[in-house]
Amino acid sequence: MSASHTKDSSFLGGRIPPEIDSMSKNLKDVDQELFRKILKAVVSALEGKDCREVMKSIAESSTIPQERLSHIVAGMYRVLSEAIRIPTSSLKQEAFREDLKELRIPEDFITDFASVVFGNRRAALDAATSRNDPHLPTLEDFKWRVDVAISTSSLARALQPSVLMQMKLSDGSFHRFEVPVSKFQELRYNVALILKEMNDLEKRNILKIQD
Repeated sequence: MSASHTKDSSFLGGRIPPEIDSMSKNLKDVDQELFRKILKAVVSALEGKDCREVMKSIAESSTIPQERLSHIVAGMYRVLSEAIRIPTSSLKQEAFREDLKELRIPEDFITDFASVVFGNRRAALDAATSRNDPHLPTLEDFKWRVDVAISTSSLARALQPSVLMQMKLSDGSFHRFEVPVSKFQELRYNVALILKEMNDLEKRNILKIQD
C-alpha cells in the first residue's frame, strides 16, 4: 500500500504517514516475540523513559538489519502517537483494528497495538502526552466593564464608550486592554464566524473518526 493511499475515516487522517507505510513493508519475517520487545520499548519511550540501551540490545540480538528495525520503530511510534491523540470515546477499537488491517499488518501485531491503545497503559500514555505537549497558559479569570472617557486629548474619543478587559492566566500573569465598542463588536463577530467554520469542518466526512 502506497503512502498516497487515502481513507476518510482512518484514525491516521486522509493520508497514511510514510513512517507507517514503511513499517508495514518491513514487518515481514518479524516474529511476535521481537515485535513485542520493540513495542514495549516504544511504549516506554512515549511515556518519557530513556530506552536507548534497550533498543541497542534489541538491535544487537536481532537478525533483522538495523535499517529495517529503524523503519519498524519509527512506524510503531507514529501509530501509537496518532492513536493516543484521539480520545477512546471517539476512536473505537473495531475501527482502529480495521485501519491497521488495511495496511496488511499481521493480526497478532494488530492485537498487540490495540492492547496498548485501549488497555491499562493508556492512562500513563495520556498523562505523558499531556506533560510533554507544548501548551500556552490557560484563562483562569476574566473581568470586564464598559467605560466612557470624559477627559481626553482626542475630541474624537470624548464621551465614546470603550470596553475595559482584564485576564488572569494560569501562570499568574495579568493582561489588561481596552477596545472601542466598535472593535469589540468586530471581535465578537469574528469569534462567532470562527466557531461556525469549525462546526462546518466537523461535519465534513473527511474529518470524522467514524460515521
